[in-house]
Amino acid sequence: MVQIGYTMMTEQAGPVELVDHLVRAEEVGFDFSVVSDHYFPWLDAQGHASYAWSVLGAAARATARIPLMTYVTCPTIRYHPAVVAQKAATVQLLSHGRFRLGLGAGENLNEHVVGGGWPPVDVRHEMLEEAVEVIRALFAGGYVNHHGTHFDVESAKLWDLPEPPPPIGVAVSGEQSCELAGRLADLVISTEPEGGLLEAFDRYGGAGKPRVGQLPVCYDPDAGAAVARAHEQFRWFGGGWKVNSELPGTAAFAAATQFVRPDDVAASIPCGDDVEAFVEAVRPYAEAGFSEIALVQIGGDAQYPFLDWAEKSLLPALREL
Repeated sequence: MVQIGYTMMTEQAGPVELVDHLVRAEEVGFDFSVVSDHYFPWLDAQGHASYAWSVLGAAARATARIPLMTYVTCPTIRYHPAVVAQKAATVQLLSHGRFRLGLGAGENLNEHVVGGGWPPVDVRHEMLEEAVEVIRALFAGGYVNHHGTHFDVESAKLWDLPEPPPPIGVAVSGEQSCELAGRLADLVISTEPEGGLLEAFDRYGGAGKPRVGQLPVCYDPDAGAAVARAHEQFRWFGGGWKVNSELPGTAAFAAATQFVRPDDVAASIPCGDDVEAFVEAVRPYAEAGFSEIALVQIGGDAQYPFLDWAEKSLLPALREL
């Protein structure tokens, strides 16, 4: 059976609200959760970007059952991989083994803030591979010294080391990232329901490993209000990773999506309260082979109505997939 997850979207709610929403998501029966790790929102209308790792620490102590996961952390520019390893180990301990470390090559939107420039995608993948090597070495215990192409680590050691360490997931969008994920990851992550990505992941060593997808939805009893909110806050979503990873800030995303119409958004994101429409939006992920699918309810103020509706109507229907 496909597992259905809940997304703490740090771009659309403050840290206190994110944790409160997750507590309710656990109560209503979501199978797992993920959290975005951003320094900026995609659009000004979203209005938030709290520190995901503080949210995770609070969420780990406020919940008892629901698994946690970054979706995703970039361990290469804004964060050094040795620091990511320490953060992930700490959350794994705080959550009593419920944490998975989702990693990706990042977006200019978040990584530009430290002033290191934005390298081309092949270099970003090299950096990600080296970062995973550093993180796994630290998870293995003992002192780590590493002097690589992109990172240096000098006598680092994790003094609070969980057993087992967090599984590592890698986000994919094309052949190159699928090859990296197949070799290095314990699970694969994607925001597109493309079976070809999972097939490539399997070819490179990923067969039998979990695969986690994500899609936005916008519940509201007023379908028109749902479409308007999705257009205001999520019209960037259709750009795809190859575009979204390159743009440097909210003004760039606003300019890039200025001609996206509400109807365009409604064609790709289920909006309203038609359970069957939501099920049909999730179905391609299940049919492509995703074992876990995380939903993103659009709108920070719309979480509790969505969660109540999910408990009564949506989750029972999705259990049939």
